[in-house]
Amino acid sequence: MTDTIEKPSDSPETPAKPLYTKRYTHYVLGILLVVYTFNFIDRQILAILAQSIKTDLGLSDTQIGALSGVAFGIFYATLGIPIARLADRYSRVNIIAICLTIWSAMTAFSGLAQNFWHLLIARIGVGIGEAGGSPPSHSLLADYFPPDARASALGIYAIGIPVGILFGNFAGGVINDVFGWRSAFFLVGLPGIALAIILKLTIKEPPRGYSDGKVQKKVVIPFKQVLETMWGYKSFRHLSLGAATQAFVGYGAIAWMPSFLIRTHDMTATQVGTSLGLIIGIAGGLGTFLSGIVCDRLGVKDIRWYMWVPAIGFLISVPFSLAVYLTDNLWWSLGFYIIPAFMVNLYTGPTFGMTQSLAPLAMRSAASALLLFIINIIGLVFGPTAVGFLSDVFQSAYGMTDVDSLRYALFVCAFVYIISFFNYFTAAKYLGDDLKTAEREAEPNGPST
Repeated sequence: MTDTIEKPSDSPETPAKPLYTKRYTHYVLGILLVVYTFNFIDRQILAILAQSIKTDLGLSDTQIGALSGVAFGIFYATLGIPIARLADRYSRVNIIAICLTIWSAMTAFSGLAQNFWHLLIARIGVGIGEAGGSPPSHSLLADYFPPDARASALGIYAIGIPVGILFGNFAGGVINDVFGWRSAFFLVGLPGIALAIILKLTIKEPPRGYSDGKVQKKVVIPFKQVLETMWGYKSFRHLSLGAATQAFVGYGAIAWMPSFLIRTHDMTATQVGTSLGLIIGIAGGLGTFLSGIVCDRLGVKDIRWYMWVPAIGFLISVPFSLAVYLTDNLWWSLGFYIIPAFMVNLYTGPTFGMTQSLAPLAMRSAASALLLFIINIIGLVFGPTAVGFLSDVFQSAYGMTDVDSLRYALFVCAFVYIISFFNYFTAAKYLGDDLKTAEREAEPNGPST
């Protein structure tokens, strides 16, 4: 790694006193949380509408899975890297505002689809826009919040996932039952454009390295160097693979649980949206919120807790996830689902927080994009698609009904949480040494390669 990436500085460029009040930094976190919530509302809305779209447009489970997985995920994952490269050089606020406008507009356009291909194009557009949401947001928050509060801030930011899923399920289910699936896309997509204007007008671009008391030189870091630097940390390798396998199960379940409940338990879209919204929103939101706070406190005693907490969460989630799909009782199924909804979200704050702490200043957006690329290629692209594909295979090869085929497709995929557990448990062994290496590399006369 070259010594041009970042250097501490005592120059006049380094802020001598706080540029931003605590109230303002909390406002920034709040606005970015709302943006991320819209990100997941627009992403999740397809899941609650899937059964209606399937019936109206005559789609297969594989096609529905592709709309949630391949169509959205490939563009979301791959474009996150070049957009993050821009965010490491130009205004992150502008990039987030532009991307928010794009994904909101394409969500609304989804309501105009007349066939699978129209909807495919619209979902690709949503994926392109959402690719520019998280990496610049992570980088902004890393500059607004110091290292000892970073996992907590990113954990709070990540609450946008369960809250977005809550509102996506609830609003989508109600609007679908009252006005139809097309209106649901319109009504959840258009408000995001107004939010983009608010963000642009009220959020300031902080100096890079502000919260660390460092000044970043304006240099362009080749992505090959970002990859070599981050992949050189064994802890990052394992936490990224652990997060990716978690996403494989999680995105698959989120995309297909509404259809599972409708097919298996004869629930309406409104009932499913309300039930899943409350479970994921409350249990998932609590797990996400506590993830950073608990790990920041336990990490003071032993840095390995940043990885142990997610590992424990994944291990506990396995038997309860399997029980969700095996029981024929609706209330037991929903009750069992509360446990993994809470436990698997314990990975969010420590995973993104430690990635930002390992990454040099000039690489923070790119490091976040690399992590999200790994997560989304494995999880978002293949998770929902695999469930839909397995469901169709079980129907054609074993003569199962669409009820049982979906049940066992979800059941099989839930075992992947075991891989997540082993990766985070292994990452814990290397995290302390890797953070010390990252700190040495950031020193003025630190080692270079």
